[in-house]
Parts: sequence; C-alpha cells; structure tokens
Amino acid sequence: MAIEIKVPTVGESINEVTLLKWTKKDGEYVERDEVIAELESEKATFEVNAEKAGVLKTGAKEGDTLQIGDLLATIDDTAEKPAAAAKAEEAPKAAEKPAEAKPQPAATTAAPAGDVKATPVASAIIADKKVNPSDIAASGSNGKILKGDVLAALTNPGKKTFGGAELFSRNVRNEKMSNLRKTISRRLVESKNTTAMLTTFNEVDMTAIMDIRKKYKDAFKEAHGVGLGFMSFFAKACAVALAEWPSVNAYIDGDQLVYHDYADISIAVSTPRGLTVPVIRNVESLSMADIEKKVIELAGKARDSKLTADELTGGTFTITNGGVFGSLMSTPIINIPQSAILGMHKIQERPMAVNGQVVILPMMYIALSYDHRIIDGRESVSFLVRVKDLLENPEQLLAAKDPVKLLLEL
Repeated sequence: MAIEIKVPTVGESINEVTLLKWTKKDGEYVERDEVIAELESEKATFEVNAEKAGVLKTGAKEGDTLQIGDLLATIDDTAEKPAAAAKAEEAPKAAEKPAEAKPQPAATTAAPAGDVKATPVASAIIADKKVNPSDIAASGSNGKILKGDVLAALTNPGKKTFGGAELFSRNVRNEKMSNLRKTISRRLVESKNTTAMLTTFNEVDMTAIMDIRKKYKDAFKEAHGVGLGFMSFFAKACAVALAEWPSVNAYIDGDQLVYHDYADISIAVSTPRGLTVPVIRNVESLSMADIEKKVIELAGKARDSKLTADELTGGTFTITNGGVFGSLMSTPIINIPQSAILGMHKIQERPMAVNGQVVILPMMYIALSYDHRIIDGRESVSFLVRVKDLLENPEQLLAAKDPVKLLLEL
C-alpha cells in the first residue's frame, strides 16, 4: 500500500512552500520518522518526516513551488527492507576487540595547506611554485583544483575571475528567488512605504563592558557553560529602556496603539539563505547567561534552518549588529509591525576628549530607527541616551539606577 506524504499546513497565512532538497533519494528505503525532505515557507524552513517505513517515491523536484496539501511523495510500506540495510542493523555496533592497525603507505605527493582539494599534479605545482590556493579558480568537480587551474593562475597573476570563468567573461546567471528572500524583499519595501521612519544616532564608550568581559569571561563560562558576549548587555539595556519609554516598545494596529509590558527582543541573524529575526522572549526576566544561551540556540537554529514559525514572530523590538561585518554606521530598517530597531556597529578605537584631555577609547556608534507616527523625537533620543548610559555604566543594569543615587534615595 502506498502512503501519501502531503505538504503540511505550516501557518494560517501561508499557502505555498518551496522544496529545498530531498534528504533521501527516490527509490531509497526510509525508516519511520526519518527526515525525507526540507521545505521552506516565507517565514521558516522545516523538515518532513516519513510517516511509515518503506521505499520512497518522490513526487516533486528540488526548487519546485508547492501548495499546501499537494502530494510531496509516496512511501510503499509493503516493500521489504534491502538485505544490506537489514544486515547492517543486525551487525554489532562496536567490535569486542579492535583490529590491529595496518601501516599506511606514506604519501608521495605534496598537498596544498589546509583543506584545499587538488589533484596530485596540481598539488605538486602549488607546492613548487608557492601559489596561494585561494588565488586559484577551481574548475574540477566539488571544487577540486586541476593542473590547468594552477597554470592559468601562474599565467595570469593578479587576475582572478568569477567562479573559474574565462578572462573577460560576460556571463549572466538567472536564479529563482527563494520564498524567504521574497518575504525579506516584500517586508523591507513595506516597512519603508508604510512607516514614517527616521534615525537618530549616538555613540557608546565600550570600556566598562570590555573590562567586565576581560575580568569575568573565564569565570562566567565555567559557571554557566557559555561565553559572555556583547548581546546580553545590549539586550538587557534595551529591556530597561523599553520599560521607561513604552512607545518605543509599541506598534500601531489600525487606530489603536498596542503597548507591551514585556520585552520580546528580535535578534537579526544572517544566514546563507538570507536574514532571519528570531525572538528572545521576556528579556526583562532573563539573566545574562540565559540571554547568551538563547542567542546561541537561536543563531544555531537559524544557520541550520531549524527555526519554527513561533520563534520568528511576535517580537516587540529588534537589535541588529552590523559590526560583525565591519559596519561603522548604518540606518537599520524597522522590522514591521514593530516601531523601532537598534543598530549596533563596529567597535573602533578613537581619540575622545575626556576632562580636557585627549584619550583613546573603544567607541561604538549606535543607531535607532523609529516610526515617527508613534515615537516622537523626545522619546527616541531619550531612549537611545538611556541605552548609552546603561552600557557605559553596566552596574545600573542591576537596579536600573545609579547605585549611589539608589543609596541616597535620589
């Protein structure tokens, strides 16, 4: 009997998905609950599992756009398991006694340094001529460097082509946009067209935070099993400031203003398929270690395309860090329906005037893009100044006040 595997429902507003790849081949025997395919919607990537064990018959090609409920594949659950697979299951998982290792013949040809793949002849020429493998356009299968590739690099020093193309190539390639890229495109244009977006800037002296990280990074990792990064400081500072300036944590819904008495902060994460913005819930209630763990968890899921729709929706404010790519300053675009987004940037040592003296300090420009329909200049500037103050005086993150003023009840 053939079991039909159909495209599942993944969200109320999602009508179609893209088949990213088959993780099992047509005609291959699959076990029950084994992942057979990866699908991508406009919001997230998700896996499809085999409902029963049997032989897989694929019904679509990678890259196809499918409607919810379309037939994705069938599984013949009456088919017998191949003898090789059955025998492998019966074999012991580990040998009782390890076999004696046999001496391996020494390599006779030089290989390029690192993980560069090259034929033996190409490897020998690279080693002899001391060619940098990164300057060679590989034309072999799976990115393998061939003899001709090395000779071409030697013949045309300093002339690096695109993906192994010939010199002076005028090649043009067309590639279908993924659902995720379509969604990113649509939402960015919608944000620009539907909000009265404005950006205000400030700069932060990162000395205090960098000193804390240097002093406590080892103890923090030993205690919590995670590194102490910058994002936890920024997330906590934003959570405090959002509580003090609630309009920055609100959005417009028709003729209503929707305020949030909690901070669900979206963190922009770059992936090979495009930008995703997973959400850290209730940042105001989390510890620094909790935030760092959540950042690592969500970033890992984003890279592996494992984020769920729930993890990508419902944020009240967004933080994006262009500094990891070297950006010194930018004007981030609001992540609708939110009303504001904070942009972090590269930390750079700059001469600053402190008490009449020029001092070199690690400085970071920060930017707040906001919807002027709901957030006035006073709120936006005051919010950013408050974030700056909290980052430059991180001890205030404990009680959201200067400890001395708290002691003096001022």
